[in-house]
Amino acid sequence: MLIINQRLDKIAAIRVAFATRGMLDGPCIPLPPPHIVDSYTPPDLSVPTVQVMPSRVDNADEEEDDQGAVEGPTILGEVLLAKSRARGFPSRLAELAHHIDIPDLPSYIRRFLYDQLYPDAIIPSHEVNLERCPDAPQRIAIYPSAVATFHAPSDQSGVGGMHRERIRSVASWHGGPPRRDCAFVEKDPNLPGFRGLHVVRVLLFLSFKHYGVEYPCALVTWFSPVDDEPCKDTGMWIVEPDVDYAGRRIMSVLHLDTMLRSAHLIGVAGKEFLPRSFKHSDSLDAFKAFYVNKFADHHAYEIAF
Repeated sequence: MLIINQRLDKIAAIRVAFATRGMLDGPCIPLPPPHIVDSYTPPDLSVPTVQVMPSRVDNADEEEDDQGAVEGPTILGEVLLAKSRARGFPSRLAELAHHIDIPDLPSYIRRFLYDQLYPDAIIPSHEVNLERCPDAPQRIAIYPSAVATFHAPSDQSGVGGMHRERIRSVASWHGGPPRRDCAFVEKDPNLPGFRGLHVVRVLLFLSFKHYGVEYPCALVTWFSPVDDEPCKDTGMWIVEPDVDYAGRRIMSVLHLDTMLRSAHLIGVAGKEFLPRSFKHSDSLDAFKAFYVNKFADHHAYEIAF
């Protein structure tokens, strides 16, 4: 109500200013010349007209950008897969692993199912023998994005304080390089701010069924904090990619129920200049450490302190 009153006051003030300058004298939009008006012929309404619609966007996920305020019930948060599947991916798991050049994808899914079916197991999934893990499903569905809806009261949210944003992972963004967004993942809800969170980079959104249960998931790489406190100079946490003994980034599959919303990482620059051929799309692969940008927006500042 206060914002509406402020805007009405501004509209009234600008109208007085325009009237003082004589800007409202006469018609605001000039009329067309008389000869154009005389030659105008009204359409024949008895003949049906055809309306030309814009062509449909090839990528169904790009048809709408539904970020922003959300009306409806207040919930803590949820992340749901996009309504449309991504095209161009094999549906069989073995073929998909070969297509995306990640041969260990079936193993990641089996260890994920082990965690889901045996949450109280003494041996964690990354240490258990793979033969003890459930069999991987034969068919996989791939999605280009997921929609995060979360409670973040602010002027940018709806009446119930709800906000929505889309987390994307696509092989080509608007005909350009790949886009693999980062996201916050819940680690410990009892710890404040970023201490209770992880940061991951989404390589693939996927879904499959196991004994009739649907599992919406994401194949991700992980980032870990380099210190127990945020940077004293910037106030932002610094993270670095988790790598194995060979220097390859560690991957795993996680459930979308653990994901909160998108995250923005900024490369920690060194003393050397970046080459002129460097592309922004290579940032998440080139830098060795990253700032967790809590200043990206109002909502990131509320959870990444």
